[in-house]
Amino acid sequence: MAYRIGFDVGGTFTDFVLQAPSGELLTAKRLTTYPDPSEACLAGLDELCARSGVVWRDVAQAVHGTTLGSNVVIERKARGVGLLTTRGFRDVLLIGREKRYQVYDLQIEKPAPLIPRRWIGEVTERVLADGSVRSPLDEADARRVVRELVARGVTTLAICLLHAYLNPLHERRLAEIVGEEAPEVRVTMSHEVSPTFREYERTSTTVVNAYVMTAVRAYLRGLAAALAERGSRGRLFVMQSSGGVATAEAMQRYPVRMIESGPAAGALMAAVYGELTGYRDLIAFDMGGTTAKLALIEGGRPSTTTAFELHRVNNAPGSGLPMNIQAIDLVEIGAGGGSIARARLGVIAVGPESAGSTPGPVCYGRGGTVPTVTDANVVLGYINPEYFAGGSIRLEPAAAARAVETKVARPLGLALEDAAWGIHAIVNTNMELATRVVSIERGRDPRDLTLVAFGGSGPVHGCRLAQALSIPRVILPAAAGVTAAIGLLAAEVRFDVARTYVRRLDAVEPAQLGRMYAEMTRQATEVVRESAVVGEIAVARSADARYVGQGYELTVPVPSGELDVAALGRVRAAFDEIYAARYGYANPDEPVEVVTWKLSAVGGSPRIALAKAETQDGARAVKGSRRAYFPEARGYVDTPVYDRYALAPGAHLTGPAIVEERESTTVLPPGATASVDEYANLIVEVVGTAGGAGSGVRRAAGLPA
Repeated sequence: MAYRIGFDVGGTFTDFVLQAPSGELLTAKRLTTYPDPSEACLAGLDELCARSGVVWRDVAQAVHGTTLGSNVVIERKARGVGLLTTRGFRDVLLIGREKRYQVYDLQIEKPAPLIPRRWIGEVTERVLADGSVRSPLDEADARRVVRELVARGVTTLAICLLHAYLNPLHERRLAEIVGEEAPEVRVTMSHEVSPTFREYERTSTTVVNAYVMTAVRAYLRGLAAALAERGSRGRLFVMQSSGGVATAEAMQRYPVRMIESGPAAGALMAAVYGELTGYRDLIAFDMGGTTAKLALIEGGRPSTTTAFELHRVNNAPGSGLPMNIQAIDLVEIGAGGGSIARARLGVIAVGPESAGSTPGPVCYGRGGTVPTVTDANVVLGYINPEYFAGGSIRLEPAAAARAVETKVARPLGLALEDAAWGIHAIVNTNMELATRVVSIERGRDPRDLTLVAFGGSGPVHGCRLAQALSIPRVILPAAAGVTAAIGLLAAEVRFDVARTYVRRLDAVEPAQLGRMYAEMTRQATEVVRESAVVGEIAVARSADARYVGQGYELTVPVPSGELDVAALGRVRAAFDEIYAARYGYANPDEPVEVVTWKLSAVGGSPRIALAKAETQDGARAVKGSRRAYFPEARGYVDTPVYDRYALAPGAHLTGPAIVEERESTTVLPPGATASVDEYANLIVEVVGTAGGAGSGVRRAAGLPA
């Protein structure tokens, strides 16, 4: 038995968790460092090990979640990335899809390509849609193009040739030519990263993989080396967007798979808490310092997608950079504790810009000058200035009040508390809209779901968000502020592969399909075996199917065992059932075709085992009281403050109340009732709707009077 550590880098805070062989968890939190987030990672891990008395050689596994990849893409930090494609397809990234993500907005702009046109080279070759070669690769032409791109400064090349997902012969030879002409240039090939059809999405996925490869490789190698220098004998694992973990070495080859690694861990852990409490249909709500992430969990499993988009505009489908990767289906918006508030056009606006950790909210005393959601929550009395992040950061409430007064209250003619409440209400409204995307827009009534609120700011806002959507119940996990870091230790080793093989179900050749799945199984299990997984590796198969003539697919399970006519019949039956559940009807007489066949390999790994809470002296639970703002009470009222660690299983609380722990603060509005379960989770029953603070304030905040 040995120790395991998980550490998750967010935009404002980096979270840490250490699991002892007994299952006991020790947590920590510190501000993220820029430009190198590994500085905070290593300092926090050193402090956590020292505090617990654990020596590094006893750490058997380290699991990391990071937003490094997405930050590199969003901030356009990479340099020297080029693309090689089939002659005539140079402008695939520029053209994208002709569909406008906002039909009636004449000012919309497509996401700018990651690679400038001058760094996109064309080579003479052509593979047809059936995989046959029409025009062989012109190697002399290819060498000339490679030399030209290298002369322009290209140091990393994405290779994406037409129909290479069916026949990768030319891509492989082109990679060999790059190695001969410029051995220092790193290469990413589309048939390895995204062997699926749809040219724009496949090209975009391959380019993103190449775009983040240099930064991710340097970062992960440096981090692994630093852990080894400290005496760690365990391997470094990285959370993937799919909710599974893989070795750092595998992620250096496929960095596009870790674009959303941190948020995925939070959704995974929310599902675990749902299982513990008996609620399997959930909305995972993770509100940190920079963003809020939401995901739908049905039947105890987070919803996933293979059409992930990064950096969407107002969550509009088609507005971001598409990637064909298996990912937990998240909605992410710029709404966190560090989201900047301002008076704009006579109303309060919040986000999406964030103060981050540098300089951070004004109350941090690190040079911030513009008010944030955290500053407003301090003014409202929700956050204890002496106990923020367990007392490691002493907040300055007077500075927060001045910032809210000068930047928001005074320009809008509001009282200080009304301006602070307006900021709080507006960020809740922004998150309410995102919650509707993952529930109502996906056919689920929020009133039938349970909200799991976590992250540093999630428990402050979770009950109000539930009130706005009439969600009856909120689960507030113990150590909610580091739930994503705990989720890193709950993940299994996993690797997903996919192949495009477009056929009507009644025309599929079982022998060919079997050979393809055998090759996919070998690729996926090899990556899982790299993780030192011993014993059986579970393999699950699925397929993306549609009625013939449709443009979009549904994912259906493919049975294990021999893929004969009977097995394909079960695929058809599953499609009809899933289609009817999604759209309300199905047509069993309409022919169905499968476009992409998929496989997931999952290896056994140590799983998180949450310890049950110990009985406490209930008399110690009340820390005291402080004045906090609740519009239902028409202003500030003396509110009891509870110590989360002294609340015994079975304890009951009634709002208004505030519950404090090291990593986060829970705010129970009037009328809400909470009970503590055997794992120290707060189960909150929410009634009513969020109260207003006067029609003038609501108009200033941009809300209906």
